[in-house]
Amino acid sequence: MLYLLAEWLGFEGALNLVRYQTFRAGATLMTALLFGLLIGPRFINLLRVRQGKGQPIREDGPQTHLAKRGTPTMGGLMILTALTCSLLLWMDLSNPFVWACLAVTIGFGIIGFLDDYDKVAKNSHAGVPGRVRLALEFVVAGIAAWLIVSQINTNLYLPFLSNVSIPLGPAYYVFAAFVIVGAGNAVNLTDGLDGLAIMPVIIATGTFAIIAYLVGRADFSAYLGIPHVPGAGELAIFCGAIMGAGLAFLWFNAPPAAVFMGDTGSLALGGALGAIAVASHHEVVLAIVGGLFVLEAVSVIVQVFWFKRTGKRVFRMAPIHHHFEQLGWSESKVVIRFWIIAIVLALIGLSTLKLR
Repeated sequence: MLYLLAEWLGFEGALNLVRYQTFRAGATLMTALLFGLLIGPRFINLLRVRQGKGQPIREDGPQTHLAKRGTPTMGGLMILTALTCSLLLWMDLSNPFVWACLAVTIGFGIIGFLDDYDKVAKNSHAGVPGRVRLALEFVVAGIAAWLIVSQINTNLYLPFLSNVSIPLGPAYYVFAAFVIVGAGNAVNLTDGLDGLAIMPVIIATGTFAIIAYLVGRADFSAYLGIPHVPGAGELAIFCGAIMGAGLAFLWFNAPPAAVFMGDTGSLALGGALGAIAVASHHEVVLAIVGGLFVLEAVSVIVQVFWFKRTGKRVFRMAPIHHHFEQLGWSESKVVIRFWIIAIVLALIGLSTLKLR
């Protein structure tokens, strides 16, 4: 919006500055951060008053979590507000990729909000039935996939190989939807400890800010042997908005958390990551950069599958972060060590850009 305003007013100096995607990405990050810090306290107080008992805590979960009763949830609303306002201020309003990713973020956020609202209203951890939620997610992801794929080809590009791709044709639409839905639910499963999900999201988003910028540049993409997607560089601004809003939320979510992001935030942020990966043609790299989220999701799948087959558990508790809690690790130790893993995976993901 500021880009169009500068152009309309004829401010040539300002126009030259805001043309740089790197400048606008940084400006968006700072705007979202400051806006999030500004609205955070009022949001938290409002949620605390409205919710009363806060997010329901599972009785069969780690006993140390029972002390968190009364902590309000739906903090994702704060993230979405800061993200959207800052993004609309600095983004190129004509870019279809940003609108598609924003649609996923808001759409998944609404689904997560309905789930959180149901839990709080009924004082139950059940929420919206899983099948209903998944169906709604696939509808949103399908629409976004159609919007994104209409701007790119339907090839699946492989990391570590220059200009090597698998043509998926129409199946790419289904694949793209699965990536978006899978990412949303993987981040949702990771959100179980104070600060555990939001920092890896920030790390992964920062990594994809770099990837999106490089993919959007014909010169850099040709040099690195990665797919060139005209217009994808604008997603760096979107990533900046997520990072800024995420950092603001972490300020209040740091242990002991004053607010939980809930499904409102985790579904939205995970879906956004998936949409960015699809738009930048780095879906496989997302599995590397977001390997921590993959590990959390796989731990749940393995636990459920094996328990149904044998009646025994592979992990003491799933998702896997609870397994380490049951082994005696403190919550802060689990969170910090998982952050370290997220940083290492992000570096490995970035290495795929050059190791070809």
